[in-house]
Amino acid sequence: MAAKNLKCKECEAEYELGAHFFCAQCFGPLEVRYDFSGMDPEGAKRRIQTGSNGIWRYSDFLPFEGKASDPLEPGMTPLIKADRLAERLGTEAEIWIKNDAANPTHSFKDRVVAVAIAKAKELGFETVACASTGNLANAVAAHASAAGLDSYVFVPADLEEQKLIATDIYGTNLVGVNGNYDDVNRLCTQLADEKPWAFVNVNLRPYYAEGSKTLAYETVEQLGWKLPDRVVSPIASGSLFTKIHRGFQEWLDIGLVKGEMPIFNGSQAEGCSPVATAFAEGSTICRPQKPNTIAKSLAIGDPADGPYAVEQARQTGGAVDSVSDDEIKAGIRMLAETTGVFTETAGGVTVGVLAKLAARGELRAGEKVVVYITGEGLKTLDANRDSFAFTTIEPDPASFESHFGQEVAV
Repeated sequence: MAAKNLKCKECEAEYELGAHFFCAQCFGPLEVRYDFSGMDPEGAKRRIQTGSNGIWRYSDFLPFEGKASDPLEPGMTPLIKADRLAERLGTEAEIWIKNDAANPTHSFKDRVVAVAIAKAKELGFETVACASTGNLANAVAAHASAAGLDSYVFVPADLEEQKLIATDIYGTNLVGVNGNYDDVNRLCTQLADEKPWAFVNVNLRPYYAEGSKTLAYETVEQLGWKLPDRVVSPIASGSLFTKIHRGFQEWLDIGLVKGEMPIFNGSQAEGCSPVATAFAEGSTICRPQKPNTIAKSLAIGDPADGPYAVEQARQTGGAVDSVSDDEIKAGIRMLAETTGVFTETAGGVTVGVLAKLAARGELRAGEKVVVYITGEGLKTLDANRDSFAFTTIEPDPASFESHFGQEVAV
């Protein structure tokens, strides 16, 4: 196993590979430390190419003693060349859409949950839990059910109905909390000290976060073992944004891929944009904000990895931008009309920021730009309700012609 221990991202104190998530010395976040120094890149590439058609093909780069398994193995979602979207944006850049809505519960959260639950089983837990804004709730409930584990899912009580139904259906213990996501997360952090449970995004967070690296690995494979020039990704806690970077870096370090680290552009909603605000102010301090946006899956007012996301955007020559609710809706429709991909509001945020980059002339001709779409549009139908158009006609050609002003072939 390449995973050696847990290491503090701040003071670099080291801990055993257990259910720990913060440093006892400085209270900094912990992450998994690996030793890939003895790995043969050609051997690793062969194991990947002959592996499963999902994230377990990357087992060499994940934190397990043996080969992990998962009945709902996610991964290998489509990477779509979006020429019509590029044309609509007026850019000569090469736009690619990584559609992670094609996972088992229709979001990228299947990746992180599959890793966290596999680790929970390895550590001997029988009950898993999470704090969620919706997509994580769906994934934890589904993967726990498939793995035969009990689960408790804590969400804001005002969450979109579609996400509540799509969580409860798996037989989980669904708990609505009167408050926003930060209130829910605070409660789960307190319960993690009291309950013998694996909270996937609390005491198992170091392992859970590792699942996001697989998006980077797949991107490289699907581009013919090449790095993109730029990535555009949503930012909530900042974990996805930073772990995609880490995935690229790991493969650069061991020689599985060559080239330069892509430019990283982060995307937030104006109604909850602590990371974008810090970037604009030239700071790494992400001051907490009270969320007020239709993009509820990104509505984390106090992002744990926000400072690291700001630093990463600056180091790669990128930025973190925010868009309004109207721009989010426009982004959802633009993506659907040009690619056939229907995204939830988080994807609208990402496409909205992509549109800003194109309008500012920041996308270079021929540049490979990968845009990460993290969830399915059917989960946030209410966000598009006011733009819904439906014409009712009588069952005869004359009625059709009167409404649409065109001849009907006989």
